[in-house]
Amino acid sequence: MSRVIHFELPAQNPERAIAFYSQAFGWKFHKWDGPMDYWLVQTGEKEAEGINGGLMAHDPQFPMAPINVIDITDIDEAIEKIKAAGGTITMEKHQIPGVGWLAYFSDTEGIISGIMQPIKGGE
Repeated sequence: MSRVIHFELPAQNPERAIAFYSQAFGWKFHKWDGPMDYWLVQTGEKEAEGINGGLMAHDPQFPMAPINVIDITDIDEAIEKIKAAGGTITMEKHQIPGVGWLAYFSDTEGIISGIMQPIKGGE
């Protein structure tokens, strides 16, 4: 079985997008030392589950990024942080029975992503 190991976020304004994801989720960005403007995105510690990715200026010949779902521990807190960072909620939180709580948001670049608060044992 294949797993997702990386994501890419194209942004109209990379600096603004970096500020948004840093503020909303605490992600860390490192400018890549390569032939194009590209930032490596660290979404958590190495030993934690999840994937890291990249951010780059949007190339008009390609569509904006696919929807990624971001694992969070408190959906209500995450929604407030998203709003405070300049994002908007595009689909209010709703429960997916047996899975958890899910909401969708649009970031400062118009990229739609999801946030998921998984059900923990006993919920």
